[in-house]
Amino acid sequence: MTAPSSIDPSRFLHEQLGSASPDLLRSMLTMFMNTLMSAEADAVCGAPYGEPSPDRVNVRNGYRHREFDTRAGTLDVAIPKLREGSYFPDWLLERRRRAERALTTVVATCYLLGVSTRRMEKLVDALGITRLSKSQVSVMAAELDAQVGEFRSRPLDQGPYTFVAADALVLKVREGGRVVNVHALVATGVNADGHREILGVQVTSGEDGAGWLGFFRDLTARGLTGVRLVTSDAHAGLVAAIGATLPGTSWQRCRTHYAANLMSATPKASWPWVRALLHSVYDQPDAASVQAQFDRILDAVGEKLPAVAEHLDAARADVLAFTSFPREIWRQIWSNNPQERLNREIRRRTDVVGIFPNRDALIRLVGAVLAEQHDEWIEGRRYLGLEVLKRARLTAVPDSATAPEEVSTSDIPALSA
Repeated sequence: MTAPSSIDPSRFLHEQLGSASPDLLRSMLTMFMNTLMSAEADAVCGAPYGEPSPDRVNVRNGYRHREFDTRAGTLDVAIPKLREGSYFPDWLLERRRRAERALTTVVATCYLLGVSTRRMEKLVDALGITRLSKSQVSVMAAELDAQVGEFRSRPLDQGPYTFVAADALVLKVREGGRVVNVHALVATGVNADGHREILGVQVTSGEDGAGWLGFFRDLTARGLTGVRLVTSDAHAGLVAAIGATLPGTSWQRCRTHYAANLMSATPKASWPWVRALLHSVYDQPDAASVQAQFDRILDAVGEKLPAVAEHLDAARADVLAFTSFPREIWRQIWSNNPQERLNREIRRRTDVVGIFPNRDALIRLVGAVLAEQHDEWIEGRRYLGLEVLKRARLTAVPDSATAPEEVSTSDIPALSA
């Protein structure tokens, strides 16, 4: 009997690809795509290439070469030609290419506007993209803008969206001959089927109350309903906008953001200890244990670190709002920080560009990345089970639960031009 292998083939292949050179990755991708297209062309013909068969309905007639730009570089793929009719692999070049095409149009826009040409040349070389014409850029940009526009304005008709998370990312854009910071406002939610969705994205000049108010007004106008809990940082304008547009909704302070706030009030030498205590709160089995553990933390830090104890006590209701909902969702939503992982993916893709030439280019790339992520979520496994969602919707929010105060829209300054 042969001894079982101690090597996990999938893990071994993943490690080898991770350390492989760009040339190897491009070669493997090219071979993989050509093999798939050849198999599909054989299926269209009704018989394998070069083999006689009574089932054959068409004949292969050489290849036409196309350049295919990817993050691994520009690939030379051979698309099979047919004697009658035509074959084109739409399944390969459409939806999964949106973010890639957005990235190349951003780079090309930088070229057309004359922004840091030498830097853009290095960027193009690093991406492995060999050439882009102005006409190609115009066509790609128009198609992407239409797709991203439809995605951002689509009706939110898969509700109720029981749980929503919102956050903002600071990105750099060139405007008026100078580089300025803008804020990309992003919201995600869990729909009635238990899948996560990208609900919306907008770009504003500042992360203020007016920007967040306009953002949430757009979400509700498109159909955002049934929200029981919104998770975000403690930005005053954001919390006020939630109260103005989603009255009666509970608010949960983001665990990651609060940890950063608490760290600023904690001596550096004491932070590992305080952080461990804070994390222990989220690991408790039920709401009563969470409250009891929080009391023990206040007692533990009260004498040695009174400023930290005061900070914790003031944020108690904000940080523990999640205890009003079923225990099954705690770790899934609050402990895994899904919004932070999404932000890291956006950062990974936008850091390649650095400074965007204009806001349209920023929306094009970020919107394409989010649309791609949205498709993966919708096609993947459920984020939350239907029974858990049902229980969450039926859970009565106690008076002690944190809820944003309803704010009159007149109290929020108008959005400046």
